[in-house]
Formats: sequence, structure tokens, C-alpha cells
Amino acid sequence: MKVKYIRVSTAEQNTARQESNNNNFDKVFIDKVSGAIDFQERPSGRKIYDLVKTGKITEIHVQSIDRLGRNIIGILTICEFLTDHKVNLFVENIGMFSMINDQPNNSFKMIVSVLGNVAEMERKSMLERQKEGIRLAKALGKYNGRLLGTKMKNEDLLKKYSKVVTELNNGESLRRAAKLGSCSLGTVQRVKTAMEKVS
Repeated sequence: MKVKYIRVSTAEQNTARQESNNNNFDKVFIDKVSGAIDFQERPSGRKIYDLVKTGKITEIHVQSIDRLGRNIIGILTICEFLTDHKVNLFVENIGMFSMINDQPNNSFKMIVSVLGNVAEMERKSMLERQKEGIRLAKALGKYNGRLLGTKMKNEDLLKKYSKVVTELNNGESLRRAAKLGSCSLGTVQRVKTAMEKVS
């Protein structure tokens, strides 16, 4: 089976850019979760992982290598898992397969290592710029974040963490909901309390 894997970080993000060639595949899997979550811990990632282990998938396409993960170790781990199970991974933006004639493509591994490291560095740089921007805004008195000691309304909390609400409603544990919702366990507990209050 030839499949396509699509990932965006939030439910609000558009997947159209990654869906242009969807008709070429037997099945398309979509995750709307943070790239920081391990591939096999994502809803669709887990399905692919299980199908690969049963030998039902022979080829997987992704738009770019950072769709698999945000850190180089996670990316290389899933690439190695796919190769071990004779699944050929195709990364569209570099036009390259992970295997040639059922043998590992060494050029692919080298390029993916470089791209994975670049993606990880860009992520760290973005977070640093974000923190610096907040520090500067605070210094200028222009920071619009929630003031220390103030509380968010239950409705606003549920709206902000709608992914967590969905996972809790689906019966996921607090820890699992925290992982899938890319937030802390404490936040999930607050969300659960808010859900009980507004129900």
C-alpha cells in the first residue's frame, strides 16, 4: 500500500499545501498535532506505525522531512524503523527515496541528517526570538499576555485548549491528552475541571 502522511501543528492550520497530489495514494493520513510529539504517539502516526509492522505499507510520502518530527533523533529513528521494515520513504521537497532497489540510500540518510539538524536549529532559534520578543514587549509595557495572578474564564480556557478537550472527550488519559495537546499535565487538569464546571 502506498500512502501519504500529512501533519500540521494545530487544528486551525490548512493542509491544502500538502494535499496537492492526494489522488496518487491508496490512503492519506493526517495529523493535526505538534511535531514535538513522537510519530508513533500521534493518532495517524500510530496507525501508520501499526500498519508498517504488519507489512501492509510499502511506500510513504511526506511533503518535507520535518513532518515526521522536530528533532534529529526522532526523525532518524522513524526513518530507520521504516527502512528495517522495507518501507520506502519519499520526501517530496527534495525528490528523494530512502531506498533504492530495496537497499538503503546513503545519500538520502546524509541529506535527511542535515535537514533534520537544520529544522531542529530553526525551531530553537524561533523559540529564542519569541522569548526575546516577549522580554522586549514587557520592557516597553506592550506585552498583552495574561497578567500574573489573573485567571482565564472557563470558556476561554476550553477554546484555547480545544485539542485537549477533544482528547479527554475521546477517553484519553490526562497524560496522553497533555502529550497530544502539547501542554503540561497541570493545564490538562485545569481543562478537565473547566469542562466539569461548564457541562
